[in-house]
Amino acid sequence: MTFAGSGDAFGSGGRYQACIHLQVPGQAPVLLDCGATSLSALKACGLDPGEIGTVFISHLHGDHFGGLPFLILDGQFTRRTSPLAIAGPPGTAARLQQAMETTFPGSAGTARRFGVSVTELAPGSTQAVNGIEVTAWEVDHPSGAPPLALRLGADGTSIAYTGDTAWTENLLRAADSTDLLIAEAYYYDKPIPYHLRYTDLAAHRASLASRRIVLTHMSADMLARAAEGTLAFETARDGLTIQL
Repeated sequence: MTFAGSGDAFGSGGRYQACIHLQVPGQAPVLLDCGATSLSALKACGLDPGEIGTVFISHLHGDHFGGLPFLILDGQFTRRTSPLAIAGPPGTAARLQQAMETTFPGSAGTARRFGVSVTELAPGSTQAVNGIEVTAWEVDHPSGAPPLALRLGADGTSIAYTGDTAWTENLLRAADSTDLLIAEAYYYDKPIPYHLRYTDLAAHRASLASRRIVLTHMSADMLARAAEGTLAFETARDGLTIQL
């Protein structure tokens, strides 16, 4: 797993927006979220966007979803032929078409050498997308469509991801018995509507039944705390690679 982008929406610390690259043995690489800066983030890490087979989207805000038009057009201009599967909340297909037309008018209907399919993940559902088992839970982060916490499973490994959300008990369900929980920690203790704080996670650590927790989507406030080396959780950075 490589955190190609580990930042918040506003580039705190000079970081790229949410873009987590997963290499599953025997499968095409997977992206967990695809923020607007994802194409640059992947190329900065030496990761080939054209190899990505599946993109899972937690919610439809630009710093988690807005890189899809660039990823698709990059594939078109580099003569990609392998299909791209996208899975996200209900409404993803319509929002993707709108985003394509807003950023590059006429691009949504352009013929390409590769197919782009969209699977919409209903909250409470479990299904397989390109060999990855994904379970979705609705969380608390208004974004024009149901925001999701996701759990991905493949090759005997499970990863949970909070996306962006205020604290909700569904995070306990998503994290249960996973190998890794990737958790937003936007601020340390300042209450920001619809976002997780470090203190929320610390208060529930005993109930978050994941073997490992890594924090991401951190503001300047949290980055300063992380630099002090006093946090009880691991923290992500752009380019961080971990093995599960």
